[in-house]
Amino acid sequence: MAYDFDKVIDRRGTNCSKWDADPNKTIPGVEYPVDRDILPVWVADMDFEVAPEITEALAERVRHGIFGYTKVPDACYDAIIAWQERRHGWRIKREWITFTPGAVSAAHMAMQAYCQVGDNAIIQPPVYYPFYRTVHNNGGLLSCNCLRRSGSRYEMDFDDFEKRAAEERTTLFILCSPHNPVGRVWREEELERIGAICMRHGVRVFADELHCDIVMPGYRHVPFANLNPEFAAHSITVISPSKTFNLAGLQATAAIIPDPEMRQRFENVKARNSLSDPNLFAITAMEVAYSRGDKWLDEVLAYIKGNYDFLVEYMGKKLPKVKVMPLEGTYLAWMDFSAMESDERALQKRMLTRGKVWLDEGWIFGEGGAGFERIVLACPRSTLREAVDRMARAFE
Repeated sequence: MAYDFDKVIDRRGTNCSKWDADPNKTIPGVEYPVDRDILPVWVADMDFEVAPEITEALAERVRHGIFGYTKVPDACYDAIIAWQERRHGWRIKREWITFTPGAVSAAHMAMQAYCQVGDNAIIQPPVYYPFYRTVHNNGGLLSCNCLRRSGSRYEMDFDDFEKRAAEERTTLFILCSPHNPVGRVWREEELERIGAICMRHGVRVFADELHCDIVMPGYRHVPFANLNPEFAAHSITVISPSKTFNLAGLQATAAIIPDPEMRQRFENVKARNSLSDPNLFAITAMEVAYSRGDKWLDEVLAYIKGNYDFLVEYMGKKLPKVKVMPLEGTYLAWMDFSAMESDERALQKRMLTRGKVWLDEGWIFGEGGAGFERIVLACPRSTLREAVDRMARAFE
């Protein structure tokens, strides 16, 4: 490999959410002391250095020494457009693109743009937990179309989804594609079926496709809006280099909205909240990542796949009763500990106090998550090995 992903970089003391957070102040509902010497593998960012092309471009911008008002250049739009076509076969137009600080803020704005207070928004638990507050914060009602687990595989429950979509006040579906945390990359036929249901009942789709570039060998991400013009006309898709290139701290996210009326309503919400374009460092990093980051991404994907394979093998030796779910996309592994501990709060306490490892607890992702743990695979293999060792110690 041209890049050293085995290199361990100390992120403490950098105001890092993952490594500098105090677990005693950060983890809600924990009423027992947690050692600060805990291994954090919970926040979904990478412990890898970013592509050197990005670092150098940012350094060059810093050396310029003037950081005044800025605008998004044509080159940034061109990079986004070329990336989507090159990596996903989706031809988007410049006028479809607008910018937000992140996917969660974009979801909040979508609720404000396309829903009224009291409307239903469909989500698919166990799912990315900020979606719950996205709906609640904007006066919406959650409609939970829970994924069905069959053995080690999760599937959509289309019959239940249709019933929920048919309800009069259902106006939005928040699609997580690829799905966080269960790791599914939805097949084209699954997206076509769920999209057809939404179109029949006038439900718009907010497609969170932040993990679209993190797909394992043998799988292919399908952009929802690229399936047919009707889906495009009734959806908003969010993408970002934040997951792909480890740039979450720069807050650079693009919302792709092909329909002019939907786009204008979204822009109106941005204007009401006085949200402007990304900062100059976010613009610089986004342009370079999408124009020159292919090689780095290809290598990091191979390393993440290696980490997943290592996790499955090593967990099989250290904790053979734990079932690691198949990984199709994202750099997040979903692990079933229910055979080891039936009480999810007791499981959390074991991990935090006996194992001294900080994972994302499955129950925070909603129904179907109890008894699971989510771990980040985008870290040096030595860190992953230490995390497994600590999980094993939690049960000694």
